[in-house]
Amino acid sequence: MLEIALRNVRRQRARTGLTLAAIAIGVTSLLLAGGFVEDLLHQLRESTIRSGLGHMQIYRQGQYASGGHRPSDYLIDNPEQVERAVDRLPDVVAHAKRLNFSGLISNGRGERPMIAEGVEPILEARIGSAISMIAGSGLSDRDGFGVIVGEGLAKAMQLKVGDPVNLVVSTREGAMNTLDFSVAGIFRSFSKEYDARAVRVPLKAAQELMVTPAVNAVVVLLGHTDSGDAARTDLAARLPAGYEIKTWPELADFYRGTEALYRRQFAVLQIIILVMVLLGVANSVNMSLHERTAEFGIMRALGRTSRYVFRLAVLETVLLGIIGGALGVALGVILALGISAIGIPMPPPPNSDVGFTGAIRIVPTLLVAAFALGVVASAGAALLPARHLARLPLVEALRRGV
Repeated sequence: MLEIALRNVRRQRARTGLTLAAIAIGVTSLLLAGGFVEDLLHQLRESTIRSGLGHMQIYRQGQYASGGHRPSDYLIDNPEQVERAVDRLPDVVAHAKRLNFSGLISNGRGERPMIAEGVEPILEARIGSAISMIAGSGLSDRDGFGVIVGEGLAKAMQLKVGDPVNLVVSTREGAMNTLDFSVAGIFRSFSKEYDARAVRVPLKAAQELMVTPAVNAVVVLLGHTDSGDAARTDLAARLPAGYEIKTWPELADFYRGTEALYRRQFAVLQIIILVMVLLGVANSVNMSLHERTAEFGIMRALGRTSRYVFRLAVLETVLLGIIGGALGVALGVILALGISAIGIPMPPPPNSDVGFTGAIRIVPTLLVAAFALGVVASAGAALLPARHLARLPLVEALRRGV
């Protein structure tokens, strides 16, 4: 049967070409659309992680549930214990301590509320590699009283590099404390909302300002994002009771909502392309089988059963689906590589001022899914015409050839 099906596919060159084109275009469209969505999500994910979020953050139990209010109530008094546990993980690239606090920033002309972080400058530069400096330089251990401020906050307060600022905070015991700093730089992160209020201070200066040697969190950057769940399980077994570990998907509400939106849009696009392939293939197959009704009637007159005719017609279309799917995958990969080499200029996403260059990501699972969809759509398009042909009375089928 396979040999006869292959012979029939080669014999009907015009119909075969139209059917293969419909299948290949559908598969290619799926690959390009899906690869574009995967690249958007990949870039959004990595930008989110490397804007300072990291792959994991370790807190005192209860801090995350508190919503970040009164972070001084959930300080880690022994961060070295946490860091020793993190150092035993196999895929750690960097980890850094942070001290979070809020208060007021003043420059003599006015003051504004701020959300501030005491960070370790060298380690934080590796974790927050997606944060860009638009003026001045980053934090330095040598300049213990230099701060960097978000772009939005700098514009609102008309701050420039070198300007003196004063930070006013409430300490762990509830007393007011203040220290003078100078603006070392102005940064831009992935989030405009964060940049509108953010101040970053060297950790030692932040601890002096808050009058505490403790920290709020230990941030961990891994070598591979996919190893996050395994690293979390391993770390949870190593840490003593009283700590909680949050991975980046739990901390990135914006990413989760964006991913769900894109996934649903792509699912709708898959359905539309599937319907288009079904209609295109069904039309071509229906016309081909109609023109060959007498041929199949003669096969039945010579002893072939209706089931054999049905299976042969479906098999021919499945072969077309396999060939068309393979052609579509090959064409999709070639186009994806070409488009990615050129790049797709993209505007800044919501809540960001930073544009980026998109690409078409080649994902093995997507290649398999697109190929399978082409084959399944082709087979599905042949079922009704083949069933009608197999059930057509033999006399009627033979009369079509007269």
